[in-house]
Amino acid sequence: MKRNVPMLIAIAAGLVMVVGEFAPPTRPLQDLAGSWFNILAAVAFVLGGANLVVLNLKKISDNRPGWGYAAVTLAAFFVTLFIGLSKWGVPPADEYPDFSWSGAHESEGGGFWWVFEFVILPLQSSMFALLAFFVASAAFRAFRAKNTASVLLLGTAFIILLGRTYAGSLLSSLVPETLWFLRIDMLSGICMSVFNLAGNRAIMIGVALGIMATSLRILTGTDKPYLGQD
Repeated sequence: MKRNVPMLIAIAAGLVMVVGEFAPPTRPLQDLAGSWFNILAAVAFVLGGANLVVLNLKKISDNRPGWGYAAVTLAAFFVTLFIGLSKWGVPPADEYPDFSWSGAHESEGGGFWWVFEFVILPLQSSMFALLAFFVASAAFRAFRAKNTASVLLLGTAFIILLGRTYAGSLLSSLVPETLWFLRIDMLSGICMSVFNLAGNRAIMIGVALGIMATSLRILTGTDKPYLGQD
């Protein structure tokens, strides 16, 4: 019973979502299933936050390696949570100017907006800037001209990387546009808009087919990942 009931609920909800796209009269049931999904997602966020706090507190109490990072994570979590829930610094809405909490928590000028604009975004930029060096290092080790495929990969990567830089544009400016096959910037654009786009579409088609296959397995009860392992 503990396994059959969740499986039947998942199958029914999945069928409602699928049928609602093709049968307009069933749209209210689809909206109801979507509302229940949002409720469950909100509960999952609460459980995820509690799990984050418990795991990091345990790591700090056990004095495990990296407990300092756990402390920073908890501090950032609680500070952001307080700012978001208290709507610290949020300007009031135009309809209710006398109530400071009437504005949206992500309103410009509020504390939550400030954290996102001046803390999260710079940290993301720094992380991706550091990842660029790791990607370049990994590419240098991986791109070995051992066979024809690796030579094509190495040559394409060189053209794209050089074509996206100022040096590539400067070198290409000396070549007339009629000789487009000698212009690095134009070759880089062709690689990105033709070959890369075709590869991305092929990957997306494969991903869509995989999603369809996985969804059919869940709807038929063949695959039950939401029930966990036996």
